[in-house]
Formats: sequence, C-alpha cells, structure tokens
Amino acid sequence: MKTNPILCLAISISLVNLPARAQNADPSAQHMQHNMPGMQHNMPMQPNQVQPSASTNPAQQTGPQTPAPDLLKDVSARPPMPLAQFEQFALATNPTLQQANTLVKQSAAQARQIGLPPNPVIGYRGEEIRGGEFGGGEQGGFIQQNFVLGGKLGLRRNIYEQQRREDEIGVTEQRYRILSDVSQSFYSTLAAQRIVEVRKRLLGLVMDAVETAHQLANVGQADAPDVLQAEVEAEQAKVDYTTAQRTFLQEFHSLAALVGKPDLPAAPLQGDLEHPPEIDPDQIANQIVQNSPEVKRAQQVVIRAEAELKSAKREVIPDLQITAGAQQSFEALSEVNPKPVGFQGFVTAGITIPIFNRNQGNVAAAHADIERSRAEVSRMQLSLRQNTQPLLQAYLSAQVEANRYKNEMIPRANRAYELYLTKYRQMGAAYPQVLVSQRTLFQLQVGYIHALQQLWVTGVALKNYTLTDGLGAPTRAGALGTTINLPTSTGGGAQ
Repeated sequence: MKTNPILCLAISISLVNLPARAQNADPSAQHMQHNMPGMQHNMPMQPNQVQPSASTNPAQQTGPQTPAPDLLKDVSARPPMPLAQFEQFALATNPTLQQANTLVKQSAAQARQIGLPPNPVIGYRGEEIRGGEFGGGEQGGFIQQNFVLGGKLGLRRNIYEQQRREDEIGVTEQRYRILSDVSQSFYSTLAAQRIVEVRKRLLGLVMDAVETAHQLANVGQADAPDVLQAEVEAEQAKVDYTTAQRTFLQEFHSLAALVGKPDLPAAPLQGDLEHPPEIDPDQIANQIVQNSPEVKRAQQVVIRAEAELKSAKREVIPDLQITAGAQQSFEALSEVNPKPVGFQGFVTAGITIPIFNRNQGNVAAAHADIERSRAEVSRMQLSLRQNTQPLLQAYLSAQVEANRYKNEMIPRANRAYELYLTKYRQMGAAYPQVLVSQRTLFQLQVGYIHALQQLWVTGVALKNYTLTDGLGAPTRAGALGTTINLPTSTGGGAQ
C-alpha cells in the first residue's frame, strides 16, 4: 500500500508513544496505521510507565493550546453548488444584461418612430377680412400634407435598424462578459475551498504532533526545543487555516454579488479543478479576432455608417407639399350684383428646389464616418491580439507550472518527507527536519492549487474572447451621425 503523505507524520510520531485515547480511535484509521509501510508494531513504552517530575518536564513550560476558529462550520452542512447554478443566477438577475436588452428595445422604438410619415396639418385660413359696412373677406379651412419622396423614410429607418442589430450584438457581448466573470470567480472560489481543505489537513497533523510531542516529553523522549517547535508549527498552521477560511468567504461573497445574489449564504462548491479548459495556442488569437462580439460589433458599426451615407445621399430629393381646402367668400360678385361669391375651394402644391443645399456636408461627414468605422475594426482586431498575448502566456506558464508541481516537485517532496519520517523512526533525523519536509510538501500542494486556479482564470478569459467586467454598464451603440440642415422642408401652415 502506498504511503499517505498527509497522514504519515502523525502516524509515525504516534508509533513512538501513542496517546491513551488512541485505543478508542476510528477502526478505519487503525487499519490505515497497521497497513502503512515500515510500521513498527512494538511501541517502546506506554505513557503510564514513566512519571517524570514536573520540574524536569519541558512540556509543562508552555501554556495550553487554543483551537483555531472554525469559520465554515455552517457551510459544510449546505448542499454543494455547481457552476451552472451560479450562471443561472447571473443570467436571471444581473442588471447589466437587463440594461443591454433595454438598449435593443430603445433602438427598435427609434427605428419605428423615424419611419413614420409626417402628420397632416389642419387649420383655419382667412383673407381680405374687413368689417364695417363693407363686410366681405374669405374664410375657411385647409388640410396640408407633406409627402416624403425618394424612399427617405425607409432609409432613415434602416439606420436605426442597423443600430438595433449593433445593440443585439452588445447583448451577446455582455452575456460573454458576465459568464466569463462568473466562471473565473467560481474557480477562484473553488481553489480557495481546496486550500482550506489542505490547510485543515495540515492543522490536524500538527495538532496531533503537538500532543505526541508533549507525551514524548512526559516520558523523557523529547526535548523542550522539539516541543516548542511543534507548538510553533501548530500556531502557524492555525493562522494559515484561518486566513484560508477568510479568503474562501471573501471569494464566495464576491461571486454571490456578481450573480446578483448578495445575500446568498456561503456553501461548498461542486467542480473539477484538476481539468482546466484546453486552449490551442496557435489558433486562439485568430479565433478571438474572427468571432469576438467586439469585432462583430465594430463591423456592424461600418454597416450602420454605410446606411447613414445612403440616407444622406437620398435626402437631396425634395418632398412634395400639398395643401387643399375650402372657404366661404363674402365678397360681392360685382357692383351691380351684391350677392356674395359663396363657397369655393383651393389647392396648392410645391417642392423645395435643391440649388444651394444639396446635403453635401452631411454626405461628406457620412463618408468620413465610414472611414473611421473601418479603421475602428482594424484597431479592435489589433487590440484583441495584443490583449490575448498576456493571457495566453500566463496560461502556458501556469500549465507548465501545474505539470511540474504534479509530476516533479510534489512527488519528490513526498519522497523526501517519507525518508525523513523513516529516519526519524530510526532516530536518524531530528524532529525539525520532519517538520520542514512536511511544510515544504504542503506549500507545494498550495502552489499546485494556485497554478490550477491561474489555468482556469486565463483559460476562461480566452474562451470568452478576453471579455470581462460583468458588472460594468453595457456600451450603447455609437451616437448616430447628426444630420443637420436638410435640404427638404418638413411642411408647415398654408401660405
């Protein structure tokens, strides 16, 4: 049976002098002890065989050991939570996703509004109105309508339709940002949970070692430095365990706030830290540049700018203004016949002649906006390639680091730990050497967990096109090019 590197210290020390309570230990633990390689079944003495005086007992020179606080005693009782559960929370409650969806609705409403025809004008018309004994004048009503020609309403609507599509891409982009942050935070919290487990195992070992050291001191087989060293290691393990618990709570509450559940009680996480996402370093940059929502959104801005140019060119076509009405004329037909003229109608029609204003300024501005938008696509692609490299190199470095920890350093540290234990059992090594090798082994295990965490964080970022900031307000579609001083009239009262 292969030696357990974590439990070996407490077991080997207890071989020299087991505590009296070990007689009632867990049968499974006793089975593990009796099957450990190199186990010595004959103990040199029992605690009640030697009764040293209090004046020569080094174990009595220190104060009682205070236990480490268990900050997670209620956490383990709750059911474990997988990543999918946090993703569901985020997609349902994260306010930034709701904001992104409202921007789509806003652009759709603007597209509908800009495509509506102008309202007709209904009014009163009076001319040559005079009073006194002359009377007369013309009074009546009219209706005026401005007919937008050249398909300009459809072209204007198309601008906002392209803006709506840009905002829809923004929703996809925000979704990637949220899920990327949630996944990174989840695996950071999962790594913190694993470190808590490692620190707890180490604390259990060193506390057993302190108890054993005190018992050895009682029978004269341990010196005061050994007892003090064991107690120092125990205190350091308590500090590390408490810090690990605090880190887990911090990471969990940060994750809960990210998914929109700030009051969510801390619970264990269910996930696989050992198998990070696979990244193809030769293809990842091209994949990000080709499929990133940021690039697609920049390309959609070009399409919208082209729609603005097409609309600006068509604005030169004048609208048709028609006014029609009816009025009552009270003027006399003639001097001979004083009878009023009576009821009569009228119609007027007109267009604006584009002589001076042919919308040439807005057309030139639309051309410039297209050039700017196309340059923005190139800028975005280069920026993504630049941002990808640090993440990719960090991922590859963490991958090498994790492999070295797993396949090289931890096995060697484990072997060194076992050798020191063997020598200590044979009285060939000092107890501090066992503690140093134990500390090194656990430090390497913590380093391995940190390397896995870095693998997950960078891998998730690369899988999500380097998008982060899941609580950042979504970016609205770029401001539409302002069309000013159009060469066409919008209609008005009858003249």
